[in-house]
Amino acid sequence: MSAFAKLSRIDVSKHVEKKGQLSYLSWAWAWGVLMEHYPDSNYIFGDNEVHADGSVTVHCSLTVEGITRPMWLPVMDNRNKSIQNPTSRDISDAKMRCLVKAIAMHGLGHYIYAGEDLPRAESINETELKALSDMIEVTETDTDRLLKHFKVESLQAMDSAQCRQAMTMLRVQMFHRTGKHKVNE
Repeated sequence: MSAFAKLSRIDVSKHVEKKGQLSYLSWAWAWGVLMEHYPDSNYIFGDNEVHADGSVTVHCSLTVEGITRPMWLPVMDNRNKSIQNPTSRDISDAKMRCLVKAIAMHGLGHYIYAGEDLPRAESINETELKALSDMIEVTETDTDRLLKHFKVESLQAMDSAQCRQAMTMLRVQMFHRTGKHKVNE
C-alpha cells in the first residue's frame, strides 16, 4: 500500500481546528502521525519568496518513502489574505502550515484543502444538493456527523465549496471501501 493510500485513510476530523475562516491541522499532531507511520520522513524549507507588494511565500519539500513533494504557501492572516511585510512570527507560522500542507500532499488530511483556493461560494444549488444526498446514501454516511463536521444545521445550509469538499471526502471514503472512484463504475 502506498504512503498516500495509508495516510489518506486516517480520519483527521477530530483534529481539525478553525482559525477565522480557515480549517487546519496542528503541525505537531500531523507530524506526529506521519512519524508513527513513516519515521524516516524529512522536510526542508526553501528560501522565502518576497513579492513586490511586501508579501511573502514560504516553501517546504517533504520526502516520504523516497517521494518528495514540494509545497508553497503565502503568509496569510486568518481571513486567507496575504500579509504585507509579515513578522518573523507570521513567517514561522506559515512555514509550519506549509509543512502540514506538504503532509496533506502525501495523504494525511488532504481533503481539508479541497476547494481552498475558491472564494466563499453561494448557497448549495439543487443539483449539488441532489448529488450530495445521493453520495451520502450510496456511502451510507451518517448525515448528522457530516453536518456536525461542516458546522451546519442542514445540507441546504452548506455552501457550494462545502458541498465540493464533502463530495471529495465521500469519494475518498467510497474508494477505500470499494476501490471504485465513481458510483457507477
